[in-house]
Amino acid sequence: MLKDTLKRLYIRDLTKLIQELLLYKEEEHIWSIQGEILNSAGNLCLHLIGNLNAYVGAELGNTGYIRNRAGEFSLKNISRNKLITELKNTVSMVEEVIENLSDEQLNSEYPQIVLNEKTSTTYFLVHLAMHLSYHLGQVNYHRRLVQHPGLKRKAPLLF
Repeated sequence: MLKDTLKRLYIRDLTKLIQELLLYKEEEHIWSIQGEILNSAGNLCLHLIGNLNAYVGAELGNTGYIRNRAGEFSLKNISRNKLITELKNTVSMVEEVIENLSDEQLNSEYPQIVLNEKTSTTYFLVHLAMHLSYHLGQVNYHRRLVQHPGLKRKAPLLF
């Protein structure tokens, strides 16, 4: 039951992230930064791809993925199609790794200390799903701001 819930949430939000990329009218806007916006949608996508492939793929699925966290924020102008391909690959990886986790693995301690304390694998997978959702919201907001530059906002951006 829990594995199915986790898979559905990851698939839902990664699919929505792909849809967000497709909604950018101009592909170059995916990489726009302006004013208080410090992370482009493209860099947020790279960050999520790296994050999930490192913490789910490499750590739990033994995929051999090697993360380039600095590149997640410094690489630019990767094509929309390449980002979407990487996101689709991430969907497949997450689905497969979670499906193959035993109840014992889910309930055991996550192999790394990431959040400054020991956590269960289940706790960390929920944390990662929330992290994905948070950045998905940022991408949605980013898209609407760069496509509608006259959009008024009352509060400062938080990212």
